[in-house]
Amino acid sequence: MKNRRLSWLSAPYVLWMALFVVIPLIVVVVYAFTKELAGGAWVPTLENFAGMAGYAAVFARSFLLAAIATVICILIGYPAAYLLTRTPPGFRRVANMLIMLPMWMNFLLRTYSWMFLLERNGFINNILGSLGFFNLLNGLNGALNGAFGLALPTDVAYIEFLGTQGAVVLGMVYNFLPFMILPIFSVIEKIDPRVIEAAQDLGANSQQVFRKVIFPLSLPGVLSGVTMVFIPSVSTFVISRLLGGGTTILLGDLIEMQFLGNAYNPHLGSAISLVMMVIVLVCMGIMNRFGEGEGEAVLL
Repeated sequence: MKNRRLSWLSAPYVLWMALFVVIPLIVVVVYAFTKELAGGAWVPTLENFAGMAGYAAVFARSFLLAAIATVICILIGYPAAYLLTRTPPGFRRVANMLIMLPMWMNFLLRTYSWMFLLERNGFINNILGSLGFFNLLNGLNGALNGAFGLALPTDVAYIEFLGTQGAVVLGMVYNFLPFMILPIFSVIEKIDPRVIEAAQDLGANSQQVFRKVIFPLSLPGVLSGVTMVFIPSVSTFVISRLLGGGTTILLGDLIEMQFLGNAYNPHLGSAISLVMMVIVLVCMGIMNRFGEGEGEAVLL
């Protein structure tokens, strides 16, 4: 009787998974392995996967920028999470709220805000201009031109941030950094203080305690953060569309173009989606395999 009740309680979850996960995945697989003939008939084919060879640069660019954004998030997020665990509880709660505050805003609006900051007449260029940066740069370029016969511009009035890969990486870091900080903070906060005290009693200094105790025990949080940053970064299209100015094409943009753009080809788009899904799952499997047992590891 109890099992029957539990099965009824799980029915909405099963229905949800079937409608929004399993069935769409089946549709993607069917589209990926078929093509539509002129008469409207669908036939099995592998041409969609063969056609992806022309987009190898897009795959490489997407994974490279996602990896760069993930590394930057680690370099910023880990120290931030570690320092948060060393602050008073009251300040810690306020800091966590400030970290999560941007996540309460619409993703599109957060990205649009960076467009206004990075545009030619935006806040950053105006600040640089008011500080005399461009005058200094133009003077330096003029001096270099006179000394070495170069042809550097001497009328620079702004820096072109938008439409660059740097702007895309910046957008990724800004939007996904909380997903790196919070898992690391949660794991470090739960480390038993007695383990640290035991290491100190055995003669370990603060650097050795961090390197041989805290960091190994915090690796599950790092791996969780890497997963939560890398996956949305590699599949994003809003950030690359707005901050990349349409010049930095990533996998998300490519897939969107196949379904909604002028290059309408849902079969190719499904094949790209399927390959990206497999690559992401493999990366997740590798990270999970690497992270097995790290929660209990202490380096000797």
